[in-house]
Amino acid sequence: MTTDITLGFIGGSGLYGMSDLVEKEEIEVDTPFGKPSSTIMTGMLNEQKVAFLARHGKNHTISPSEINYRANIYALKTLGVQRIVSISAVGSLQDHLAPGNIVIPDGLFDNTSKRINTFFTNGMVAHIGVANPFCIELSKALSKSVRETGATVHDGGDFITIEGPRFSTKSESNTFRQWGMSIIGMTTSPEAFLAREAEMCYAVMGHVTDYDVWHISEIPVSVEIVIRTLIQNTVIAQDALRNLSQDLPANQVLECGCSDALADAIITQTNSVPDETKKHLGLLINKYI
Repeated sequence: MTTDITLGFIGGSGLYGMSDLVEKEEIEVDTPFGKPSSTIMTGMLNEQKVAFLARHGKNHTISPSEINYRANIYALKTLGVQRIVSISAVGSLQDHLAPGNIVIPDGLFDNTSKRINTFFTNGMVAHIGVANPFCIELSKALSKSVRETGATVHDGGDFITIEGPRFSTKSESNTFRQWGMSIIGMTTSPEAFLAREAEMCYAVMGHVTDYDVWHISEIPVSVEIVIRTLIQNTVIAQDALRNLSQDLPANQVLECGCSDALADAIITQTNSVPDETKKHLGLLINKYI
């Protein structure tokens, strides 16, 4: 299955509750890696067809460690999506990144331990390059789109992904600060890595909801605080996505190299790859074998 959808969004189900998203359709997608977190909502936004996927399920029933990240990315790839914007709740690890601000990170530190972070298993190996894990060009376009909403935006910063679902201890949070991390969340790894393997542009709109637990003069992070800030920022997120769909038309080519990320990454000889693996990964590798 392929469609003419170029731009995809991963976040909460509330994202697609905008009046100017028209011709809505829910699509059920299955993948070689199982089912994605939810059906995929598609629709027309500023004359561009877009797709929305609820990362934790429509009723937020899936824990960060239980998300089928491979199925989510593969499902969007199946629909033809080339660019993914992740909308994520994040904690701030630095004073100047205040709750309510938006961060477009450029660095990623994976501190998870229970997740499958590659499509390439079962007889095929690829060593993907992720020195710069977020698409530079898509991040620039996203930053511009968020700024147009009037929100406070910070470009750059290191994003650490923790396993969750619990929040950090103070000792952990202070250690992450000493490491120089900027923001903290629970889902960007392995999402970003899988998107790169799938040769898709990927950028993050990080909504700062709290100061994690390190800030002695602020209330420690809680579910109530996260939800309250996210509700307040939903309008910003929706406006930014509207702007992006208009500022970045489907036919605009990004000179970022994401679409050829596998060109020099596959190390296994084609004749050594099991047929079943070739079948499962066909969407990703047929252009190279």
